Amino acid sequence: EVQLVASGGGLVQAGGSLRLFCAASGFTFDKYTVAWFRQAPGKGRGGVSCISTGDGSIVYDKSVKSRFIMSIDNAKNTVYLQINNVKSEDTAVCYCAADDDCGLGLTRSDWGQGTQVTVSS
Repeated sequence: EVQLVASGGGLVQAGGSLRLFCAASGFTFDKYTVAWFRQAPGKGRGGVSCISTGDGSIVYDKSVKSRFIMSIDNAKNTVYLQINNVKSEDTAVCYCAADDDCGLGLTRSDWGQGTQVTVSS
């Protein structure tokens, strides 16, 4: 079965940086796509970015600026989300999700458990 394990969250000072990890297993990695989502306290879950594992192409949500950088290591079956200059509004539970094609809706096939990012001031 498809398994996605998100990690790398934690407590970070405003203005700092952190990197989130999503380790994937149970499917042919280079024929799938992996997306990042986030859910801030009291708000709905929203898409951040999606990467095609085969060609490395990336789509970012319109709201995402250059502070967020997605990347991939095909050899490790792992995708990453680098967040630079974190702000208080970045506090959220972050999830990764897989599907056949890239998209940032909530209908993706397989989801990880999420990792919590907490920004302090």
